[in-house]
Amino acid sequence: MSRRKPFIQSAAVLLVLALVLAACGSNKDKEPSAADPAQSANTTNTESASTSTAVQGGELTYALATSPDSLDPHRSGLAVAVRVIRTIYDSLVVQLPDNTIKPWLATSWTVSDDGKSYTFKLRQDVKFQDGTPFNAEAVKYSYDRILDPATKAANAVALIAPYESSEIIDDYTIKLNLSTPSRAFLGNLSQALLGIVSPTAAKKYGDQFGLNPVGSGPFKFVKWNQNADIEVERNPDYNWAPETVDNKGTPYLDGITFKIIPEEATRIGSVQSGQVLAAETVPPQNIVALKDDKKIQLLGANTVGLPYTLFFNEERPPWNDAKARQAVQLAVDVDSIVKTLYLGTYERAWSPLSPGTFGYDSSLENGVKPDLEKANALLDELGWVKGADGIREKDGKKLTIHYVDGTPNREKRNDIAVIIQQQLKAVGISVEVEITKDVRTVVNTNGAYDIYGNSQVNSDPNALYAFYHTPAPNGKKTLSRLSDPAIDKLLEQGLVEKDDAKRADIYKQIQHYLIDQAVILPIYVFPYTVAADRSVQGIVFDTLGYPIFNSASIKK
Repeated sequence: MSRRKPFIQSAAVLLVLALVLAACGSNKDKEPSAADPAQSANTTNTESASTSTAVQGGELTYALATSPDSLDPHRSGLAVAVRVIRTIYDSLVVQLPDNTIKPWLATSWTVSDDGKSYTFKLRQDVKFQDGTPFNAEAVKYSYDRILDPATKAANAVALIAPYESSEIIDDYTIKLNLSTPSRAFLGNLSQALLGIVSPTAAKKYGDQFGLNPVGSGPFKFVKWNQNADIEVERNPDYNWAPETVDNKGTPYLDGITFKIIPEEATRIGSVQSGQVLAAETVPPQNIVALKDDKKIQLLGANTVGLPYTLFFNEERPPWNDAKARQAVQLAVDVDSIVKTLYLGTYERAWSPLSPGTFGYDSSLENGVKPDLEKANALLDELGWVKGADGIREKDGKKLTIHYVDGTPNREKRNDIAVIIQQQLKAVGISVEVEITKDVRTVVNTNGAYDIYGNSQVNSDPNALYAFYHTPAPNGKKTLSRLSDPAIDKLLEQGLVEKDDAKRADIYKQIQHYLIDQAVILPIYVFPYTVAADRSVQGIVFDTLGYPIFNSASIKK
């Protein structure tokens, strides 16, 4: 069942969030890393500047919460980089809010009977910002570049799978070959991290291409002052926007300056003082305070994919036992966490998928409720006995969870750890919280955690594959370390199933298993929220929740 909140149903409409404090009864979650609606009242207002009334010219200043890692779409691993990357690069196709795929740089395509090849017809009127013509050779270069180990590609590698090779049929026809069929492949091609790069520029700049990006998008890169700002300017030749954008031609804005302002109070204060016209990632307390500000508007969309989720490391006992994990699941009051930290502005997550993602199962909502009595009973059954200090012991060992999170305190995630530490003490579980700057080493390399939280923006439920399928013998381990042949089989079936109803049922089975076996604890859906001056018009959001600036303008 695919369910999308009203304020993300049209990527062609300015979406204004009216967020009201409310009790946190029935919630959900989504993120950038998402799930279902919280009980705060979310309403929309169609204040979009039409193409006939939009003001030409002006520069939008837009504050980012952190610095991008690279403006090379194939090498970036950060959601914040996509805010800028999407202005510079185009994709072959675009995904609509109803999950259908429509043309963009490709005009049409056919799929082979075995589902292992896609043949695309390409636009013949597109040029990259350096004058290089867009053609089949550019598409082949871009996709082959992702697979080339020398590129050191990041998230793009997983997105482009199972792409294997391509054949240039003629200048504007290309055949993409896959190693296996994939229902996720076409939708993944719509994502910014699989954007088409200028072969000329990528070859010229090599490892420095991320600092000198060139695509075919509506804005051209100007300069990047590290840890300060990134400037892009209007691409005067642009005339090939997808159907999700009102303004198909040249952007109305002269340019955009993305200012990097990590400190929350400074970032939001910059909008209030007029130093910037818009700022992303508005903290919950500011959303509540700004909702009645007559000078500021709140724009936003829930991202789709995987909500912010806590993963148990099943390689570390006793968390390899479902009953131990279920005890934690029953002892953690997620509603209380979301209500306390996010003041009714975030939705609670119930599933490993967010509501806007194909296959999301709403029957999981309100299914898991705190039950300390049952949690204690499960731990008693496992032989963990409370000691004099209230912490359970067994065979001379304390019942301890090593909870790892990263710094800085993104979306108050460190605070979640502290609350869970308090909640689990009630059932005799000690929580050791480690906040580290080096998550890569602690989590990915050493696996030195019992619980770690993560999320992912993605357009297809196949995103679950990388998190829950048993890896190859020398492959990268998943966060959960889950290895279940039945789940592996379902994930493999979901990747290739052609019947949508059957495919949705497959993912419902996976979702139920992950919750029933307490493989994870879904926490919240991230609402990407922007505070903007009332003069800003026409910012919309794509189906993943990223801002689109083609139709943006500044009212005089």
